[in-house]
Formats: sequence, C-alpha cells, structure tokens
Amino acid sequence: MSHNSIHWFRKGLRLHDNPALLAALKDCRHIYPLFLLDPWYPNNTHIGINRWRFLIEALKDLDSSLKKLNSRLFVVSGPPAEVLPKLFEKWKITRLTFEVDTEPYSQSRDKEVMKLAEENGVEVIPKISHTLYNIDRIIEENNGKPPMTYVRFLSVVNAIGSPKKPVPAPTKEDMKGVSTPFFEDHEEEFRIPTLEDLGLDTSFLGPNLFPGGEQEALRRLDEHMERTTWVCKFEKPQTSPNSIIPSTTVLSPYIRFGCLSARTFWWRLADVYRGKQHSEPPVSLHGQLLWREFFYTTAVGIPNFNRMEGNRHCVQVDWDNNPEHLAAWREARTGFPFIDAIMTQLCQEGWIHHLARHAVACFLTRGDLWISWEEGQKVFEELLLDADWSLNAGNWQWLSASAFFHQFFRVYSPIAFRKKTDKYGDYIKKYLPVLKKFPVEYIYEPWKAPRSIQERAGCVVGKDYPRPIVEHEVVHKKNIQRMKAAYAKRSPEGKDDKTTTKGIKRKAPSIMDMFEKKAKR
Repeated sequence: MSHNSIHWFRKGLRLHDNPALLAALKDCRHIYPLFLLDPWYPNNTHIGINRWRFLIEALKDLDSSLKKLNSRLFVVSGPPAEVLPKLFEKWKITRLTFEVDTEPYSQSRDKEVMKLAEENGVEVIPKISHTLYNIDRIIEENNGKPPMTYVRFLSVVNAIGSPKKPVPAPTKEDMKGVSTPFFEDHEEEFRIPTLEDLGLDTSFLGPNLFPGGEQEALRRLDEHMERTTWVCKFEKPQTSPNSIIPSTTVLSPYIRFGCLSARTFWWRLADVYRGKQHSEPPVSLHGQLLWREFFYTTAVGIPNFNRMEGNRHCVQVDWDNNPEHLAAWREARTGFPFIDAIMTQLCQEGWIHHLARHAVACFLTRGDLWISWEEGQKVFEELLLDADWSLNAGNWQWLSASAFFHQFFRVYSPIAFRKKTDKYGDYIKKYLPVLKKFPVEYIYEPWKAPRSIQERAGCVVGKDYPRPIVEHEVVHKKNIQRMKAAYAKRSPEGKDDKTTTKGIKRKAPSIMDMFEKKAKR
C-alpha cells in the first residue's frame, strides 16, 4: 500500500536522526512535512521575541533542506485537534508520524490527536528521538519510579547501555517515488510567518548571536568537535559565567528545538573521547546530556512537576508575594551589578551561562528576595532560547533548594561570587555601560563609592543606577532561617527525598558541590 503521509514537525526541527520522518517516507506516495503554530501551547503568548526569531529561522532552514529533496514545509496555524482532521480529509492522509514529546501538555494533545487519527483511519507512528533513551524504560528499570539522584540515574542508564545510534538524514534516494504536492497558493496559505506577522515589535530584538536552524547547529557541533583537547578536558564547573565570549558550547538552544539531535551529539562526543583520557559525568559534556535526561525522567515521573503545590518532592515554602521586587529582578533594576548584568544579557541575547542562572535564581528565591521559583521559571520560559519545560522546572526547584538539592545554607553572594573570575568587572561594563567608568574597587558595589567618585563616573546611585533593593548580608541570613523552618515542616515522605543514596559509592563529588563551593556567603 502506498501512503499519503504527514510528518508533523514539533521539536525535532531537523532531517538528521529523525526516525519518524523516515517512517513517513516508507511505502509513501505523497509526503506533507507539517509544522503547526499551536495557539494553545502553554506560554505561547509569553515567549520572548528572541525565541520566536530562533524558531522562525529554524523553520526557514528546515524548509530550505526539504526543498533540496524536492519537498516543502507546510506551516499552519491552529489547535492540532482542529487542524489535523481537516488536513487528513483534504490531503487524503493515511499515515501520521511524529517525534515523541514527554511534556504533560504534549502527552494530552497527542492522545487526543491519536484518537482523532484512528477515527479517520489514519495510522500513527510516534518515534523516540528527542531524548537519548526511552524515558518510560528508565522509570520501569527503577522499579516504576524516577531516580531522584543523579548517581542512581547513572546506575540505571549504565545498566540499560549506550543510547541508540542516530539514523541518517533522508536522501534523494529515499525520496524516489515520493512527492510533495505543491499548490499555487502555497506561499500564501502555508508560508513561514515573519515576526511582524506574529504581531511582534522587532525594535526589541537583541543581537542575533545564535541563529536558529539545523545547518547552524551542525556547523557549531563540527566546530566544537574539532577542539578535541577542550572537549576531553571539559568540566562544567570550571567554565566562567561572566566571560565576554561564552565558555561553553551554547548548543542547548539547538538541542531544545531539535535542530541538533542529542543522540548525534552524544555519539560525536564518543568519537572524540575514543582512546583518549577525558572528563566523566557529571561534569563532562556527556554528563551534561545525562543531566538533561535526568530532568526529563523526573518530570515524567513526578506529577505537577512545574509547580510547588501538589508536587510531593518539592519543599512547601511560604514565599513572599512582592511584585515590585520581582519586576526589579526581571528588569535588571536590583541595584546589584552582577545580577543586573546577567538579567540584561538574558533579555538582550536569550542565553546566559549556567552559573549565571544559578546566581540570579538563588538571588530571586532563597538567597535574597524570597520570591517563588515558579515566578523565575516563567521569566526563563519567556526569555531563554533553550527554555525547556522539564529542565527549567527541575533546575528552579534545585537552585531554590526546593527539591534535589537541600543545602539551603549555601548561598551565592551577588557581590563576591564572581570577583574571582572577573576582577575588573568587564562583564558588568559590557552589559551595564552606565557603570563602565566606575573604579574597579566599586564596580560590584557602586553604592559604596563616595559621591565625588560617582559624579566623576557619570553615574549617581539612586539617580542613574538603582540602590540595592535589599541588604544581602541581612536578608540572606534571615532567609536561611525561613528555609530551615520550611524544611522542619516537611512530611516524613518528603524527608526521604535526599540528594545522596546510601550504599552507592560516589566516584566523583556532586556537580552541585563543585558549583556551590565557589559561592561565598
């Protein structure tokens, strides 16, 4: 039987390592590569313009690659449950393929779509390729529960074995006998929208440092894999959050949108590692991919993973409701230059180093402002190019010491933390030019500069740059006591959720120990 197939692109915006796309082409007569702009996808209306730009560039790149195979990308707006049945009928579809997505919204959406497909006589083929492993199998191998520590997680996946190898991208040979019907009104009806089409004000666009798309992802991957010594010696905690040029790969946005397959990245790293001494998880580049997998697994296994209420693994904290402080944090107006520089970079560029994320997350939550991690999660969801539902929720719980990491007494100083790696404050001067003329001794604490020095620097604190909104030395001590009280109220079940696993010998210190020992109170 020859099929009319829709391959539904969602996160897997690539041709390489796309087993669902290859399944769509098998015994196929007509192929319709489809991307749906789903207005009901959570937080669609709260996605920042840098993320929209990345997505649109990724779609343009995908369309360009499909054209080389004499195909095209069809972009349609609307809820999948409404759009797909109409397309099934219009295009006489007999097969639907897509990449498995483990997010709760995606799971409920796909369940509904699969039911509609069955009602329309359409075969559905989902394939796993967004993650290294089948997440359900990891949970199954751990007695039906998600591993709650990275060490336990590693033992489970080590027992499963290496991830599957990636499949090749389709070629013209795969497309023999397969066509994509074109329509005269294709550009009008199915074209990729512009930012203006989406009603976005492009005057707010920051520099395009990380262009979207599969070809850019593969180019960057090749570039990094040529740095064999750097790859083998890579240890995440040793990279710098305030270097002017990123000290990590910045491949995370490409993996998040599926422009780069995690399995392809894994096996390219394995090729580099082969026969050489190299760093190991949790700090190695393989270790970073496994952290991603760890949070995907816990997100699948823990109900209400992205919120405190109803999340049995999350410490229940009576956070403050302070819209003024939240806005000051989001808008880089806290009066702490390191924090404000990070938030400025995030807003302008859509990416910040992981330790910078740690610093601003700690500051917002348990460190200084005592505001719920859910509020920070929303801001990161909007502004980060690599905002990923599972990782975003997991990391905010970790950094607020609400789950996974419980050493709440270890607090990042918004002043001392980064003086070691950026003594002269070059990072601050780049993102907060209003402070660039301050002497080195005051760049992290401009409010301590005498008025005469502030005037010579052309920036008077309280007028040209805000005063600190809190007194760190006072509030962080108070918040440690508040966190201690929240921990004391935990249920016995919650107290069992610890960051260490008895009986398992750790081969390396915890990655969070490595991160947190750098922070000074």
